[in-house]
Amino acid sequence: MKTAIIGLGNIGKQVATNLVSGGQEVIVADHGAAKAQAFAKDCAGKARAVSVAAAVDEAEIVVFAVYFDAIKSLFAEFRDKLAGKIIVDPSNPIAPDGSGGFKKTIPADQSSGLILAGLLPPGAKLVKAFGTLSAASLKSGARQAPDPNVLFYASDDRDAGNAVSELIRASGFAPVRVGGIKASIRIEVFGDLHEFGKLVKLVTAREAAALV
Repeated sequence: MKTAIIGLGNIGKQVATNLVSGGQEVIVADHGAAKAQAFAKDCAGKARAVSVAAAVDEAEIVVFAVYFDAIKSLFAEFRDKLAGKIIVDPSNPIAPDGSGGFKKTIPADQSSGLILAGLLPPGAKLVKAFGTLSAASLKSGARQAPDPNVLFYASDDRDAGNAVSELIRASGFAPVRVGGIKASIRIEVFGDLHEFGKLVKLVTAREAAALV
């Protein structure tokens, strides 16, 4: 499957880097052409820079590595083109709290994964993934042996979940499903399976078995 990473900020760039390091070919796009072109130039032919519209058109798996509100806007803009695709949501709906920390921008009992799933057209399949760790941990924690670190994911659709779990493996982590999209809140910021929640740290697949 063709995979696109839309958004080359801290998380998107590291996800794309990990996938390329794992031998995957990716399509990359950002709101401006320069960032995507610079990334592709450094990837020895494993990444191809296109516009956001072209990325949505071409890819079968689309990772929207942008802010929660930006994802909602992109869903609205490209709604008709998202049907039949696997959509990956790594977002965490947070903002500075004015005291040096962060707060959720949606009610505490809601998750961005569940909200975004409700905004997709029929036939599009959402997988919550790649957002449980910081960019620094995505870099340092990849390809650890003999016990790989975990990236949790949530999906209602088995085939979509399996496709994304293969990307997680290619990126250097062990995929662990936490449940359906209703479980997304567990793997978002402040959730019990997020680095900036109760989890606090990277965990191996062996450790994760006792948590899920």
